[in-house]
Amino acid sequence: MSTSFLRPPSLLRLLGAWRAQDSAQPAYRQLAQALRMLVLDGRVGLNVRLPGERELAAALGLSRTTIAAAFDRLRDEGYLESRQGSGSVTRLPPGRVEPPQADIDMITGGNLLNWTHAALPAAPGVGRAMQAAVEALPAYLGDLGYDPLGLPVLRRAVAAHFDRRGCPTDADQIIITNGAQQGFSLLLHWLAGPGDRVVIDHPTYHNALQALQRAHVVPVPVGLPAHGWDIDAMDAAFRQTAPRFAYLIADFHNPTGRSMEPATRRALVAAATRSHTPLVIDETMVAMGLDFAPPPPVAIHDPSGRQVITMGSASKIFWGGLRVGWIRADPQTVAALGRLRTTTDMASPVVEQLAVAHLIDADEGLGARADMLRGRRDHLLALLEQHLPHWRVESPAGGLSLWAELPRAEATALAALAESLGVRVAAGPRFGVSGAFERFLRLPFTLPEAQLAIGVERLVQADAHLHARTPRGRDSLALALEADRLI
Repeated sequence: MSTSFLRPPSLLRLLGAWRAQDSAQPAYRQLAQALRMLVLDGRVGLNVRLPGERELAAALGLSRTTIAAAFDRLRDEGYLESRQGSGSVTRLPPGRVEPPQADIDMITGGNLLNWTHAALPAAPGVGRAMQAAVEALPAYLGDLGYDPLGLPVLRRAVAAHFDRRGCPTDADQIIITNGAQQGFSLLLHWLAGPGDRVVIDHPTYHNALQALQRAHVVPVPVGLPAHGWDIDAMDAAFRQTAPRFAYLIADFHNPTGRSMEPATRRALVAAATRSHTPLVIDETMVAMGLDFAPPPPVAIHDPSGRQVITMGSASKIFWGGLRVGWIRADPQTVAALGRLRTTTDMASPVVEQLAVAHLIDADEGLGARADMLRGRRDHLLALLEQHLPHWRVESPAGGLSLWAELPRAEATALAALAESLGVRVAAGPRFGVSGAFERFLRLPFTLPEAQLAIGVERLVQADAHLHARTPRGRDSLALALEADRLI
């Protein structure tokens, strides 16, 4: 494995204001902690050679003894490995799993590439937020740690997040949940029962569909037109089926990536108000804008505060391992959901809540990851255009995946063939009711470009097998992958 070198100016920029002058900790410990967090956050990669002790001491204005003590501590903890003549190289301690690299050897028929997850690794800052949460924890240890509504500090942070987006919100309008999925389960339990109807946009998030089915609730699908949402059809569904609520994804919709226009949001709330249909708006993808920021929340069009219920989550924007979500509703609904929650799991973990409060207050958004995602989206679009030109794929303005339309209704068969060839993809019927969307595949662009190329090559082979033809452009794609292997 090749080793890269981090020069002192770059390391100083990454370290920032690492030293707290009022801290009782000696400088070497503070420096070791700051360097450790850079590695854990992924801002300094693994197998990176740090500046030498003398060079770094001059850059930081510290003694070489201080730098040596910090490096010794990191070596003892397993975050550095030093060899004579090679300097100090970043590592992870034994027992920590290194993030998997792109498995280029899969081109020869190795491991299965799972291309079904539309999610990202932890964002920069998650490690620092967890550290800040642990440091803040002692102030909470005198309490029981059970708060069904969530920690006040996080409820205030979420409310302030809505304020910044133009939707005035008080902390008593927020309940914290264990991810948006638990939030949806709470709302489903509270609003509907077996045999009741729920209107959905169609296609929709597959886990929400499964939750409806497990609760024996009848989904009423309203199809998405070529662009936008069909509010007239939505209005008719509200009036004709008497649903208990409607579940919609207005921001960078999963799986299509589209975003609802402000006028459409206003018309949607008006239609729901006329029919007294509560709207449950899923905002888990709201921060995933790539070409533009989304309009203000749907809830701004609900002056009563009782028509629109909004769900959000830290999982997509920060990290799936932070199982923290929230619901925004009127205070009476929040109180009722809190009482209902005590019959299931009591409360969310305190440390995770403190970490998410720290991340929301920082308000960093996607940051540099937006550029990375745009690059991967455009790379995947180019691969599909070149090697599967008979597929129809539009570039989404946000989200984490493409919604690819096939010429024929054969997504399930194609997905089965693709898996036999080494790649697992999500066929369209997973996102629909009664076997709909057999002409579609969801293709996330969250994987590294080398893995996206592998995935497309496997789809090219599956498409060729399905129709007994020579894969278009297969040789050029295989050569590109071979070149990647040799770099």
